[in-house]
Amino acid sequence: MDWIQVLVIVFGNAAWVLPLFLWSRSESRADNRQMLSMMQGIQSQIIAIQQEIKDFHGRLCAIEERYRNK
Repeated sequence: MDWIQVLVIVFGNAAWVLPLFLWSRSESRADNRQMLSMMQGIQSQIIAIQQEIKDFHGRLCAIEERYRNK
């Protein structure tokens, strides 16, 4: 086998593998950004739910206090 053939095979494979590797890496980073935004959305919903629970508890305590005073 001639050295030219070896170099052609090596560089030919690198010409396919390198773009696929870079594409895979960019897709992975895009997926990570999407998951991060989803997690931030879920976290904001959890905070809103916790605030609603505190508000409901406050109203419930006020109702109980009114009935205790009667």
